[in-house]
Amino acid sequence: MTAVRTVRLTASLAVLALACRGSERERQVLANLTLPPTPAEHREGDSLFAASCASCHGESARGTTQGPPLLHIIYEPSHHSDAAFLLATQRGVAAHHWRFGDMPPQPHLDSTTVRKITAYVRWAQRQVGID
Repeated sequence: MTAVRTVRLTASLAVLALACRGSERERQVLANLTLPPTPAEHREGDSLFAASCASCHGESARGTTQGPPLLHIIYEPSHHSDAAFLLATQRGVAAHHWRFGDMPPQPHLDSTTVRKITAYVRWAQRQVGID
């Protein structure tokens, strides 16, 4: 696949994702999503996510009425890098993709913890086809 074709395909997927973002169909798909058992190398990140992030971002990062799903193409590594996840927890984020409101800083999460959580989220994303 050529680089131009890859860019066009990625852009098309992003437009599609934005067009249906937050749709009822998307919520149903995410609600019915089941991830395989978390592998040993990501279990700590899974537990940390459940304790620190799931109240807003949902069980297995599927989203809630309080925060967006991280199992969404918007959060693919080429659009939101691992460093972006770290900055979001350190500084907070102004709402820009979703209508959940701003994400406040999470000062209780240190960089080591965020790296473990991010590794778990990236694993979960790969399970649903987001690379």
